[in-house]
Amino acid sequence: MAWRQIFFKTRVISMSQQPHPTPGFSRFFSKSSLYVEKVGIPEFLKGIGKGVESHVAKLESEIGDFQKLLVTRTLRLKKLGIPCQQRKLILKYAHKYRVGLWRPRAEPVKS
Repeated sequence: MAWRQIFFKTRVISMSQQPHPTPGFSRFFSKSSLYVEKVGIPEFLKGIGKGVESHVAKLESEIGDFQKLLVTRTLRLKKLGIPCQQRKLILKYAHKYRVGLWRPRAEPVKS
């Protein structure tokens, strides 16, 4: 009987002190980062970086729409003459963008 009372008292106390399973975890995500509002092909490729932004004119003329770029396959990018490493980066970040894991960041405003 005594063990039961101790068990239930400690259980109630421990549950009431921690409303969330991981206390303090939400504070790491309280600041919102600056993201580009409207994403197009130039902003997307500039967000990737690593020399991919040099293909902006080529992709805008051949593909045209950002939504079409998100579903473009590697063979189409290869036919446009984009090198293998940069094709991989475009496809990787396009998948991350579709899933919602990555967005291009906005340039910080310099005053």
